[in-house]
Amino acid sequence: MDITVAIDAMGGDHGPHVTVPAALDALKQDSEINIVLVGLTEVIEAELAAHKATAGPRLRIHHATEVVTMDESPQSALKNKKDSSMRVAINLVKSGEANACVSAGNTGALMATARFVLKTLPGIDRPAIAATLPSQKGMTYMLDLGANADCTPEHLLQFAIMGAMLVSCVEHKERPSVGLLNIGSEDIKGNEVVKQAGELLRASHLNFYGNVEGNDIYKGTTDVVVCDGFVGNVALKTSEGLAQMMARFLTQEFKRNWMTKLMALVAMPVLKAFKSRLDPRRYNGASFLGLRGIVVKSHGGADSFSFYHAIHTAAEESRNGVLRRITEQLEIEHIKPAALAERQTAVNEVA
Repeated sequence: MDITVAIDAMGGDHGPHVTVPAALDALKQDSEINIVLVGLTEVIEAELAAHKATAGPRLRIHHATEVVTMDESPQSALKNKKDSSMRVAINLVKSGEANACVSAGNTGALMATARFVLKTLPGIDRPAIAATLPSQKGMTYMLDLGANADCTPEHLLQFAIMGAMLVSCVEHKERPSVGLLNIGSEDIKGNEVVKQAGELLRASHLNFYGNVEGNDIYKGTTDVVVCDGFVGNVALKTSEGLAQMMARFLTQEFKRNWMTKLMALVAMPVLKAFKSRLDPRRYNGASFLGLRGIVVKSHGGADSFSFYHAIHTAAEESRNGVLRRITEQLEIEHIKPAALAERQTAVNEVA
């Protein structure tokens, strides 16, 4: 099954210096991938030449005249950059010329543009950002990680459906478990939104585990952890800060004196294996779920190895029919968009 991925080649802190070599790696690693590099043609061609590569049957260049900067407001990007590499790449998904889009560009601009161009799936009120985190049992999928600071119980149910179907497709698990992030495992804990979301999840056809706490994310208690974007983003950034602190402390201790430096040399194989296991580059690629197309956001400062994993994520979601599975599950749960449901309620009341 051939998969075409449109890449915003100009996005991110490093632009084509990262996106182009990552695209070339993806072509080598996956014979089913075709790539469209979107951006300034001359710049992309120069980077390809530096890697002794050229466009061909599986790799083509699509010219775009503008670039969305990392500090540009979503409103400005949406209104003033209609021919940006980011928007053109998303347009290729909408037109069907590409199955997925990957960008390391401005997160707010990417979400705003993707939502404007692609729209949301029937039954989804708001798209959510999902990403994988390492756990004791492999990986934990968590959402929302920042797209929606304020959510209703219905939104959390929709996030749970999207996250569960993502895991079902990509990890090939028939009934992935879903946990609702809370301040305690008891049903009576949490604010009213979380309590009501728990009731909706218990009444759904999902494999709902129940409430989970922050430490369950890395225990791997459930396959999916659901929360609003405010809580999710705080949890994610806290985890990143803790990991950085631990790495710094470990380095400082090994450099303390000649004896600890010698011990570091002896422990080097273990340290390398530990670093590889927790390497955040291996988990790069946050999915914008709920859109009528696949969009994956790479970290802005990603290197080529990291960006390659974002491309791989996009290809796997397309290959395994994530959008179709989400749509099917929404129909099973009889989920309607909030606006549609409100209109239907009004009609029923009048009748």
